[in-house]
Amino acid sequence: MNHKKEILRQAIHATGIIFVIIQPLVGVKNLILLGLVAAIIGEIIYQYDRRHCIPFFSWLLRTCRRDSSERGFIYYFLGLTLTYSIFGFNIPIANAAIIILTIGDAASTIIGKIYGEHPLPYKTNKTFEGSIAFILLAFIGALTQVNPLTAFIGAFIGGLVEAYTPLEDNLTIPIITGIGMYVASTLIL
Repeated sequence: MNHKKEILRQAIHATGIIFVIIQPLVGVKNLILLGLVAAIIGEIIYQYDRRHCIPFFSWLLRTCRRDSSERGFIYYFLGLTLTYSIFGFNIPIANAAIIILTIGDAASTIIGKIYGEHPLPYKTNKTFEGSIAFILLAFIGALTQVNPLTAFIGAFIGGLVEAYTPLEDNLTIPIITGIGMYVASTLIL
């Protein structure tokens, strides 16, 4: 995928921060419902698009798809939904975990693809530059929700998960960072 397409894909990825912005207005239960509905509608559009051209959506799916079988958007909405389901009792941590996913993951990909020159050990398709961008921008974003130490712990854990997890990072980043921040805020702080 060329850089322009990847930047578009990651810009769309970063729009997930809308969940954090509207959360106080709609509440956690409605946000969970919205995430599930978005995943279902996304899957319906994806399936319909396989046989028919849908104005705008077909272009968007083809432009942002990394390969023909990818359904990252489903995992993305499920990651948002599960994060609010698990951490709905602690909204600052849920919001920080979503910010870490949306901003950190987008930053790591864009910076890593454009400026990355130093591959990570054991993961040569990821770079130090991308990982540093993830941690730095995720930390700054998480600071809007939690204290600096909790934000740093979440951003650092998120950077490690993004760089090294073999699983779908749209699920693992917000859930694992949420757990890390919750443990840190409960035991350490």
